[in-house]
Amino acid sequence: MAEVSPAAWQRPTQGEHRWPAAVSVLVMIALQVKVLRALDVRPGWIVPGAELVLLVVLVRVDPGRMTRETKPLRALGLGLVSAASVANGLAAGSLVYYIITRDPNLKELSPAGLLFTGGAVWVTNVIAFALWYWELDSGGPAARANATGGLPDFLFPQMTQSDVARRDWEPSFVDYLYLAFTNATAFSPTDTLPLTRWAKLAMMFQSAVSIVIIALVVARAINILA
Repeated sequence: MAEVSPAAWQRPTQGEHRWPAAVSVLVMIALQVKVLRALDVRPGWIVPGAELVLLVVLVRVDPGRMTRETKPLRALGLGLVSAASVANGLAAGSLVYYIITRDPNLKELSPAGLLFTGGAVWVTNVIAFALWYWELDSGGPAARANATGGLPDFLFPQMTQSDVARRDWEPSFVDYLYLAFTNATAFSPTDTLPLTRWAKLAMMFQSAVSIVIIALVVARAINILA
């Protein structure tokens, strides 16, 4: 009887490219700068600037497929995601504060401007959580490529339905971006299930932040129009 080879996420693979995550980080940085400037958060360039520096270092040090597992690279990757979360938390907190307290700064924002600012915060929130899921699931992209990260934290449908996916399929950044987007819109898991407690708590927190941003921004924009 022929031995069945393990799935891609259970064996070493060639690893994924960094560029999809890098492009998403650049988009996030651009949105963060615009949001922090619109909300008059000063100095609004420090944390996004730190993100850009960390991204440049990561791309310079590890430009190819992500298979290198070293503590410095791991620290840089987690540092980038942490900085992104700090910047997004600052923007989201400032937006919520301004809306609740009816800060004079918001009077300068038209309903369209408020919706754009809220939408930008929402998008950066999606990207930030996608980066967290991507960096932490099974120990991160390099650990997944080398099959050293242990059991998965998220169960993608391709992992259980081999008849609808290639044998060499394994999750990449785009899959985690889709996961974060659907969680922020449906406020619950869709086709991908969290398996570990940290994954469940992270998805719960992301849904809560998304609900608050959408509810407050839409309500405030309607109030301005009224």
